Amino acid sequence: MSREGAEHALRTRAAERDRISGDLLDLESHTTHQLLKGASLRGDTLRRWGAALDALSTLWSLNDAYRAVLRAAEQVRAERARLGGEQLERLTELLSGPSVVLKAPARPVEQRSLLPQADERLTLDETVMRMDAAFRTATDVLTEIDAAWTALLPRLDEADRTLRDVRDLYDRLGEPADLAGAEADLRRLRAAVLEDPLDPGPVKLELDPIVRGLAGTRAGLERAVAVKDGYATRRENLVAALDLVRAAESEARLTHGRVVVKIALPPEAQPRSRVPELTAELAALDVSAGTWVERAERLTGLEQRAREAAEQARATAAGLAGLIGRRDELRGLLGASQAKAARQGTVEDPEALRLYERARLLLWTAPCDLIKAARAVELYKRAIHGGSR
Repeated sequence: MSREGAEHALRTRAAERDRISGDLLDLESHTTHQLLKGASLRGDTLRRWGAALDALSTLWSLNDAYRAVLRAAEQVRAERARLGGEQLERLTELLSGPSVVLKAPARPVEQRSLLPQADERLTLDETVMRMDAAFRTATDVLTEIDAAWTALLPRLDEADRTLRDVRDLYDRLGEPADLAGAEADLRRLRAAVLEDPLDPGPVKLELDPIVRGLAGTRAGLERAVAVKDGYATRRENLVAALDLVRAAESEARLTHGRVVVKIALPPEAQPRSRVPELTAELAALDVSAGTWVERAERLTGLEQRAREAAEQARATAAGLAGLIGRRDELRGLLGASQAKAARQGTVEDPEALRLYERARLLLWTAPCDLIKAARAVELYKRAIHGGSR
């Protein structure tokens, strides 16, 4: 190795040493690596992290031996300002030859031999390659564990927060909370994730329904708290809504009274009031001993039924009023058909006259049978149409 080659190789190795030291320090300070130091592992994670620790132990041993060779090389270079032949020979041996000595590992007695165990000698390049392999073995496992924890621990944290929210909401409602089962499940799942993150399959399957269940419970309790806090206001609004139902039903009854003297209606067309039923439900809700979650659901349902009752009463009134319009429409259609018959010269046809008189009698008789009247008008139209052919 020339003087220039030795100087260059020494500078390159020094830079390499610093880079490797930085990588090892980053590995040691990695959050997941720190957590694993005190973790109680099991299963596949215990096995694979044990192998990773063995690789790290080998890595540190190699690194110590590697740095010792570089220190020796730097000491040789520092002996003289200008390298002589003896220094070049020594540097060449250290930087290019099998200068890294890896001590033979201590073995259990059952694996020993009485013959001396030979130390392993490696070049600096071979040492770096072996360190890199050990580093990758450790970081691969570390990456998988970190990915599993990153995926599952935040979800468990969120589930814990939701559970605390649920407990707080129960306290606000003043109702007992049976959350022991959910708490035990989350503790068990968290322990499984922390102890064996490389086998999280069962945790994933169980966690989703627990999270959904807690979220649904929280949503129901939030509605219940809102009902409890705003019950007086919502009750007043519901009483006002029932007044609207009364008004709409009263209008439907009045409309029925006006229509029934003009249009023949079946008994079931008589509007029926839902106010007594809804008022009784409200009274029962006021004295309910159920939970606020149940009362929230019942109050929401009662509000919906009150809206539907008002809409139904208004629709009934409109439908009844429309029957008068339908009768008037048929009267107009009969008159138009008679005018058409006059233009066609069939107005005096005996059969047409008979059908006309029957339709007119039905339409101007109170109460009017709309079904029969509509049929009679249709028969008259067909008669005068046939008469024009």
